[in-house]
Amino acid sequence: MRATGICAAVFAMILGVMPQDGVAQINQDSANNSATAREVTAMLRQFLQDAGTGNREGFDRFFADDVIYTRNTGVVSDKAAIMKGVGTIAPSVENKNIYSAEDITVHDFGDAAVLAFRLVARTEHKDGKVETANYRNTAMFLRRNGKWQVVAWQATKIADASAAK
Repeated sequence: MRATGICAAVFAMILGVMPQDGVAQINQDSANNSATAREVTAMLRQFLQDAGTGNREGFDRFFADDVIYTRNTGVVSDKAAIMKGVGTIAPSVENKNIYSAEDITVHDFGDAAVLAFRLVARTEHKDGKVETANYRNTAMFLRRNGKWQVVAWQATKIADASAAK
């Protein structure tokens, strides 16, 4: 399996996919328009950018110390494992990765919010081959001391792209 190489495998471990060139796009198709929805969606946008560059500070800001992260492989990780994975990210000169968050939905519960979206990972190889993978991601944000952070994350790979809609 040469989907997106070792770097993308690390992203699959951490987020479901991780851009190496820092390109991330977000469509707010179905996000509600509350202040909370705008704030956590903006955090997702920033996180995808941070993930693309392996920005440790961005990961540290985004995930709470007590986060429960279920990877697309079914493995449950904590923040220490996430941060260790971030340390293995290296820029890729072989591939151009573009990731987008689509079909965003945010449910606002005051000091808690649930964000769900479809992550589309597109890898353009130097040989011209293009690969696309789709993931469903769900995050639980809590606002503690005025600061939003993710306390739970679930990433699920969508096997059939036609089922992604």
